[in-house]
Amino acid sequence: MGGWLHHNIIEPGKLPLLLCFVSFVATFLGTRTITRLIRAGKGPFRDVTPGGLHIHHAVPGLILLILGAGLAVGGPSEEPWREIAAVAVGIGASLVLDEFALILHLEDVYWSEEGELSVQAVAMATASLGALLLGLSPFGVNEVDTAELSLRVSGIVGVLLTMAAIVVCALKGKYRLALVAVFVPQVAYVGAIRLARPRSRWARQRYASRPERLGRATARAARFDARWDPVFRRLGDAVAGRPTLPVSNGAVVGTAAPEVPASPVVPTAGEVPAVPEGE
Repeated sequence: MGGWLHHNIIEPGKLPLLLCFVSFVATFLGTRTITRLIRAGKGPFRDVTPGGLHIHHAVPGLILLILGAGLAVGGPSEEPWREIAAVAVGIGASLVLDEFALILHLEDVYWSEEGELSVQAVAMATASLGALLLGLSPFGVNEVDTAELSLRVSGIVGVLLTMAAIVVCALKGKYRLALVAVFVPQVAYVGAIRLARPRSRWARQRYASRPERLGRATARAARFDARWDPVFRRLGDAVAGRPTLPVSNGAVVGTAAPEVPASPVVPTAGEVPAVPEGE
């Protein structure tokens, strides 16, 4: 393990990238744990509200991100300054992306269904950092023999093909599949070959004149969503916490209103009750 770490991380100069990756993931997990405890009213943590103003954690995240980027660009090049900058960037980027949905909507949607976009942004950033760290950036390694060089060249070609397939998946509206394909490349080829989702850019441009294919794509998307959406939702709730459903008139939106039994009509004095036709 030590030899692999030195050969693939230390020697190519990827130690800052490793520290950035670890700090990014650890900050996200720690932040989500703390926010869930605050939401549940457990533990010593509370919202930061000086003077009644709620300070979101994206604010210190932006400060750390700017400081880390400034230190990486203008600071000393020797150790440990690059490593310190990498940790600051990892922590800051994680805090900012954890509230990506808030920045996008300019509204506090952290615990709403729109807030799940933040988790997707963090997952994509984690996948990108992990891919760079684990060998999808194969440069900077010295003393590579012929077999390893051939393996690395083959890896580069495979990565380029996989990236093209991932782009096709994204154009076809299969964003979760594209994310999984970063770690399981074979998934990208399956998603690129199969039909696009009916509301995707690909479907709008290529299926407009082919209603039969659009109908097949719509039916397939409906079957897929019915089967897998509950699984994805449970997984997202386990990682980020269950979103709070909106409330309207005291009832949670999306739930059926309780049935109120109809009161029997009692005829008044002198009134003849109506008899249904046919009786």
